[in-house]
Order: sequence, then C-alpha cells, then structure tokens
Amino acid sequence: MKKLMLFILLFTVSMTFGQSQMYIWKNNVIVDTQTITNDLKISFNTSSGFTCGSSTVNYAGKTYHTVQIGTQCWLKENLDVGNKINGSLDQSNNGTIEKYCYDDILSNCTTYGGLYQWDEAMQYITDSSAQGICPLGWHLPTKTEIQTLMSAVNNNGNALKSVGQGTSSGQGTNTSGFSALLGGIRHITGVFGLMNTNVFFHSSTAIDGGTYDSAIQLFSTDSNITLEPAHRINGFPIRCLKN
Repeated sequence: MKKLMLFILLFTVSMTFGQSQMYIWKNNVIVDTQTITNDLKISFNTSSGFTCGSSTVNYAGKTYHTVQIGTQCWLKENLDVGNKINGSLDQSNNGTIEKYCYDDILSNCTTYGGLYQWDEAMQYITDSSAQGICPLGWHLPTKTEIQTLMSAVNNNGNALKSVGQGTSSGQGTNTSGFSALLGGIRHITGVFGLMNTNVFFHSSTAIDGGTYDSAIQLFSTDSNITLEPAHRINGFPIRCLKN
C-alpha cells in the first residue's frame, strides 16, 4: 500500500508556470498541493487512528470490541462469521466460510460465536499466524502467542473468563477483559457438548504431524489454563489477535 501511494504521488506531479506542483489525492479528491523545492520533505502517516481497547472492528456485518492484554491486542468476542451448516457435516474448502452453531441453533452463534474446524478457521493454509477467517490485520494466534497471553494473566484462567462463567474456584473474574464464555464445542463425532463446562480455542500451530493443533482450554470448576493437542476436526470458537 505504501508503494502504491508513492507511485500515485510521483505521477501526479505536474509543471505549472515553471514550478513543480505536487497534488495530494484522497478518495479521488485533491486535498492538498505543495510546491516542490529542494528542501521539501515528504512523510507518510499510515496510522488508522486505531486504539486497542476503545476502537472496534467491523467485520462481516458485526462489530467486535478490542482489549489490550499485556503487549497483545485481542478481539473481545468470538468470531461469528460464515454460513451455518449442520453439526453432522464436516466443513469444506468450497470458497464459503462455514460455521457450526451449538446444538444447531443459530442464536447460539450470536451469543457464543461460531464453532470452526481447524482447516476452515485457517482457510486451508497451514502457515502459523495465518489470517484465516480473521479480519484483515488480524490472525489466529500461535502457540507461543497463547503462552504470552497465559503469562500476562499469571496462568489464571479465571482472569480470562467472563463474570458469571464457572463455579466455585473456577468463577470468572474477567480482570483481563478477555471475556471468555464456556460455550462448548462440536466434537469430532459431530456431537455438541461441554456447554457451561469447558471452552477450547484453536491456535494456528499444528502439532503431531499436523493431525492436531495446540489448543487452549479453560474450565468451569477451577482456574487452570491448559495448552494441549486437540484434533483439528473439533469445532472450537476462534479469537483473533492483532498483527
């Protein structure tokens, strides 16, 4: 994008009455002109005005909030993008993003986000840190990036869970703002389960020969966080991390 902007600027310079004029365009409208002199300095500001924690992300018709946790910027909600398919079917590489909704009920996607098999979430790219189904400028977190998140909350899963999620020593405090919901999974057998009991999140890191990915798991009855192999065919929610 920077090279394209530079190309446009170079080719909108014109000679007028013996002086070189640079015309600066934005959205096909001239917004400024500058006389080119020997000491003219050109700088580019590529900032979009994004501030993690207060800025939102509009994506596929939905608005996602953001949260800063340590050095990382996360989407505050699970992704809910794509067309709902029945839980008995596998998601496929057909050019359309597909999602499961818990118990095949569409409103559960609104509340808990969609559930995605690893390949669908990665959009059939195996590179770690792939954008996958995340918005432009965001990606599925790697195992290492999830470990950074765990360290930021001192390995306390309660800090990642929304208030009202979990019981006893597993009650969520959401001190991080991550706002995880115990929204269950779609099992490799096509059966839904673990609602209000567990939640897993896919990472972009494939392990064990590519059959599994390294997934983060939170529990309802304790504050543990685990990173463990999870079969890629499982349907898990997706959280995106800013590039």
